[in-house]
Formats: sequence, C-alpha cells, structure tokens
Amino acid sequence: MSAGIAYPWAEPPAPGTATEVAPGVLWMRLPLPMKLDHVNVYALEDGEGWTVVDTGFDTAKSRAIWQMLLDGPLGRKPVTRVIATHHHPDHMGLAGWFMEREAELWTTRTAWLTTRMLVLDEQDAPPPEAIAFWRAAGMPPDLLAQRAAERPFNFADCVHPLPLGFTRLQDGQTVRFGGRDWAVATGDGHAPEHATFWSRDDDLVIGGDQLLPGISPNLGVYPTEPGADPVGEWLDSCTRFLGLAEDRHLVLPGHKLPFTGLPLRLEQMHDNHVSALDRVVELLTESPQSAVGCFPALFKRQIGTAEIGLALVESVAHLNHLARQNRITRAGTDDHGAELWRAPA
Repeated sequence: MSAGIAYPWAEPPAPGTATEVAPGVLWMRLPLPMKLDHVNVYALEDGEGWTVVDTGFDTAKSRAIWQMLLDGPLGRKPVTRVIATHHHPDHMGLAGWFMEREAELWTTRTAWLTTRMLVLDEQDAPPPEAIAFWRAAGMPPDLLAQRAAERPFNFADCVHPLPLGFTRLQDGQTVRFGGRDWAVATGDGHAPEHATFWSRDDDLVIGGDQLLPGISPNLGVYPTEPGADPVGEWLDSCTRFLGLAEDRHLVLPGHKLPFTGLPLRLEQMHDNHVSALDRVVELLTESPQSAVGCFPALFKRQIGTAEIGLALVESVAHLNHLARQNRITRAGTDDHGAELWRAPA
C-alpha cells in the first residue's frame, strides 16, 4: 500500500535563492506571467560548473534572477550544460541564452526540433487553420472575432533563439550528470517525448511536467495536429511510469513542491482523466455539445476568457480520445459552425 503523498519542504525558495534538496542539487524558482505563476528549475553541481535542468521564460526579469543565482547560490561557477525536459517555453525559454554562454544543450530530438520550428514560425495574425479550429471547437463568436484580430502568442516572444547543436536524449538511455547516473524515461501527452530522469545512485527523480503534485498538466490538441490523442498518450505514460515509481522516490517537479509518494500520484493523475472522460460521456448522453460546451463536465468551475485557450484545447483532447474509443460520435454543427458530439443514451 502506498505511504501517501508528502512534501518535505513546505515553502519554495524565494526568488534569487536556492534550497538544497540533495547533496549538490539546488532547487530554484522563476516567475511566470500567468495563473500558474512559477516554474521550478534545478542546478546540479558538476565538477567546475553546473548542470541546469529547465530555465524559465526568456524575459528580462528571468535573466536578472538567473544572474542573482549565478552570483549567489551557484557561486559564480559556469553553467556548462542545460537539460530541457520538454519544449514548452517555461522549460526551454533560456536554453539558447545559456548556450550563447558556452553551455551544452541536452534534450530529446522532438523537443529540440519543435522549439526550433516554433521560434522561427512567428505570426502577426492567427492563421486561417487556427480560426477554423477555434470555431469548430465552439469558441463564442464575439471572442473568436476578437482573437482573429489579435496578434497570437509566439514562441519568439519568450524563447531565446536556439543555436545549432544539441545532444539527444532517448528513452532507455543512461546519462551522467550531477555526480549521478540517470535512467532516461520519456512520456507523452503534455509534450511529445518529454524526458524524466531516474537516479541510479539515490532516490531522486526529475519529473518536469510529467510528474506533478496537486495539479494535472494541460493535455491539449492544436491546429497543427487536430486529430491527436494526447489523453490516450498521457494515460499510457502514467501506466508505464507506474512500473518505475516507488514511494522512496523524491520527485523534483516542474511546478509546485518536491514530493514523495509517486505511485499514488500516478494513479491519481490517471484516474482523474478517466473520471473526466466519464463525466463528458454522461453530459453528451443528455444533449449534443461542442468542446466548449463540455467545459462544465471537464472543469467543474467557470472558465474565464484568460483561460479559455488552454481549456478549449484540453476539451478537444478529451473528445478526440472518446471518439477513438467509439464512446461518442459526431452530431453535426450548430448555427455558428461548432462541431457537436453525442453519446448513446
């Protein structure tokens, strides 16, 4: 039986400071300008320098905090290696900035290629495919018109350009950094080929956003691959990680607090999405709905305009998974062009 989930540290480190969570391993935190207002980053002592895991956004504020960390807890020793767990901006944002200062980059091939592509793909207006995708998902017409007229989020806004050259990380590989050998295990759903690291020398696991306490990472479908099934990939990944997880593991996550009790947490993350899928089916037996129409079943709270983008892509993801399971079918479109779904009664 699981020992339950526990948090060895009740408070995170203040900006510009670090908490030692294991010999030679520092936990630090950078701010994010969103509801999830922080990202955890880690520095592991590596001889004459440091290996840094994840970086935060490329902003003047983040760079200033990193300089405080370099001058303070990191003892002015150089960052010689950056490891990015996945391609999202809060994890990859400053990798290129460190590379310009002679750090190596280690990440998965998918993370590197995706980051390079998105940084170079700067858009002044949403492409037609994005507008059609939002309409089909049921975005309210007034909000759709507003978004169509706005400059969309671009990776280039908060991700430093990546110079050529990286070291590829692969599932099943063993790598050495921070005085430890680590088994690399990749997962999918939140980000393709997301890397996690399992120490062979002590109880540490670096989880990125694949192994989070208290919250579930966003599982989204986007216009680039509208038929994707990140929910199915996420459920499969949780099951695979359950075969590795032990209560003794101290998980260093990308957000929130380091924790123990990983087997129980993986079961919770798996079961939370299974329950959400069941709630959506129950709603769709009552009446056909669009992806946006499924918000009440999925989130059980009001979704504001600032959150609707992430909520919409997650709702599409759950509908895609249910459609692959043949638990729901298309039911035409509404007067605004939103695609409707139904479940058999």
